[in-house]
Amino acid sequence: MPEQLYRSLVWLDVRLGMLFAVGLPLVLLLWAALRKEQALVRLMGLYWKVASLQLIALLLLTDNRPTGFLLLVVAPLLVVASLWFWVDLNEELADMPPWRALPLTLRIWRWSLTLLSLAGASLAVTALPCMGGAGATLRLCLAWQEAPQGLHGVVARVFAFVFGGAWTPGVAAFVGYVALVAYAVGLLQWLVVRLPRLGRVAGEF
Repeated sequence: MPEQLYRSLVWLDVRLGMLFAVGLPLVLLLWAALRKEQALVRLMGLYWKVASLQLIALLLLTDNRPTGFLLLVVAPLLVVASLWFWVDLNEELADMPPWRALPLTLRIWRWSLTLLSLAGASLAVTALPCMGGAGATLRLCLAWQEAPQGLHGVVARVFAFVFGGAWTPGVAAFVGYVALVAYAVGLLQWLVVRLPRLGRVAGEF
């Protein structure tokens, strides 16, 4: 695939991700909270907990850490699982009037994000050779680092203004690794303790 086309696809994935994985979920969470739709609030809360892995990937990619490229594949797949896994929430959503604005919007968003996440994970698979620094793919690896490094520049300026300190790529990677350990511990605790006890009933993660 031509390098320019590949870079365009990566940036398309980033821009659609900002819309469907960040912007719309925030709107839906606030909307559901205002309407006091507790099932939808729980679904969106669980989504945000799982989707935080994508932020961890951005932190690691800021400093070109190999684990970040792996998370580019794993994070969207976990997001898809978090959207459809919960039997009780699926049943409550199915019982809502299909043409009410909030449930309809959530259904459209859930299907759209599912397709986008699967497509994004498929594209990110091509970046897995970057974990080993494969020479032939280094230029393609840079395409995946452009957005994280651009975001890092914004965060660094805000951090310096507010705290008067330096937010370096190394600091970002350290925070990313700490967050990844906490995420893994939480996921393991849910898999070992809560899943066997509650099954596919929405619970804390």
